[in-house]
Amino acid sequence: MKYVCRISIGLLSGFLLVACSGDGAQMAKNDQMTINSRAKLQADRPKIVAQGKDIYLRDCASCHGASLAGQEDWKIRNPEGLLPAPPHDDSGHTWHHPDQMLFDMTKYGVQKFAGADYESTMPAYGDTLSDAEIIAVLSYIKSRWPDNIKKRHDGLNKQYERVSP
Repeated sequence: MKYVCRISIGLLSGFLLVACSGDGAQMAKNDQMTINSRAKLQADRPKIVAQGKDIYLRDCASCHGASLAGQEDWKIRNPEGLLPAPPHDDSGHTWHHPDQMLFDMTKYGVQKFAGADYESTMPAYGDTLSDAEIIAVLSYIKSRWPDNIKKRHDGLNKQYERVSP
């Protein structure tokens, strides 16, 4: 249970990526990528970040907050036994997870990591958002982190790349 809680709290509650190397037409091409692709957030790409902000405000802010602050008492289960939406700013746990995990959680849902019977209000976005849109949202989120947190997250991604097949 501890493991499930730790995963669900930190997960962006579900934002995950597959590498997106360009804007517009290139993003559409990247939508054809499979889960075997390496996720790569593009927080330094203004067009991708701007697209991600629009999508975030439309699809994510109602739970995670327009300022990425999450819901109150996000570490404490509500009366229904569910965890509130965590923050995606540097006060949360999102940046503790590599890009690929964030992408997968967003696309496929928290259950991919916590088990099929795990209950969460976080939907899987694989049928709603394209891979490129998921990358854009996650890139926007990362773009809002302080530089020291971005560097730590980049280091985490390098460690993940070394141990992943």
